[in-house]
Formats: sequence, structure tokens, C-alpha cells
Amino acid sequence: MTDWVVNLIDAGGYWGIVLLMALENIFPPIPSELIMGIGGIRVGQGRMEMLPLLIAGTIGTTIGNYFWYWIGWKLGVERLRPLVRRFGRILTIQWREVEMLNRLFQRHGEKIVFGFRFMPAFRTMVSLPAGLFRMGQVRFLTWTTGGALIWNIILAGSGYVLGAHFRRIDDYLGPLSTAAIGAVVLIYLWRLLRWRPNGDEVA
Repeated sequence: MTDWVVNLIDAGGYWGIVLLMALENIFPPIPSELIMGIGGIRVGQGRMEMLPLLIAGTIGTTIGNYFWYWIGWKLGVERLRPLVRRFGRILTIQWREVEMLNRLFQRHGEKIVFGFRFMPAFRTMVSLPAGLFRMGQVRFLTWTTGGALIWNIILAGSGYVLGAHFRRIDDYLGPLSTAAIGAVVLIYLWRLLRWRPNGDEVA
């Protein structure tokens, strides 16, 4: 994957960064750490400049996150009712939990979206419930963009400082991504085995 990312960045420049970062948030297996890290290396080599790199990366990240936010917004929380009624056992969720998440996003949506921008695997997933629970678009975009900018500064700065050695990060990202996905699967299986309805019905 490293060579593919490098080739696209070298061929597309800042537009390649925008495209890759948008895709990274739509298809999470593409690691933002690698994209912005390589961009930082190119800054160190004099082939890119830091400010346009950060702007491009943040725009791409915001586009990718807004894609899932828009899907959630179009779906809407009320359309989850028949899904929860029919597939609650498989989804390991009850309607009271959906309502709890809704209240949580209404009260602390900014903190959730901003904080999740720094979490592997979850930074993209948080955009869907933000849209489902009708978090305001300006609030969502503001906190998503702010978190993405800070994260991209960290990644690009690391690439700039570490130079070519940063390319070895791909050797570590694969196992880490697999571990994160494995943890999500284990949590789901644990909930599935322990899930018991408490009698609350979806109206």
C-alpha cells in the first residue's frame, strides 16, 4: 500500500492528498498516518510546502467525514426504529440505547466528534451517528475540521521530522489496524452473547 500512496501523491500533488484523505475516511483501510506522513517527507525534501499540505489533507478529511454524516442525516434516527425492532438481537441494541445516544450527541456532540478524530477506526465511524442524530452541520463541520487539522499537523510534522524512516510506519500500521478491528469484533461478540432484551418495545 505504501508504494501506491507514494505514487499517487507524487503524481497528483496536493490534489492527490485531497483524494487520498477523502478516500481514507470513506474506506478506512487507507491509513491517514501514511498519507500525511509521506506528505511531511515531501515537505522535508522541498517537493511540497507544509501549509498547502495541511489545507489539502484537512479538506480531504472533512469531505470524507461529511460523506458519512450526510448518509446518516438522510437516513434519520426515526428510520432506525424498524431496523431495531427487526434486527435488535443481531445489532445488540435496543431503542432505549438509541435514545440515550441521541441525548448524548445533543449534549456533547462537539466533544464526541472532536475526540474521536484522534482514535483509530472510530474517527470515521463517528460521522454516521452525528448525522443520524441531527447534529448541526456547522457544529459538525467546525469540530471535524478542527480535530482533523490538529491530527494532520501531528502526522505531517512527524513525517517531516523522521524523514524517509517514516515509510516504515506501514509495517506497524497493518497489525495495529488489524488489532483495532479485532477489538471491535470481540466487543460485538461479547455483547451478542450477553445481550438480553429488557422488555422495552420499539413503538
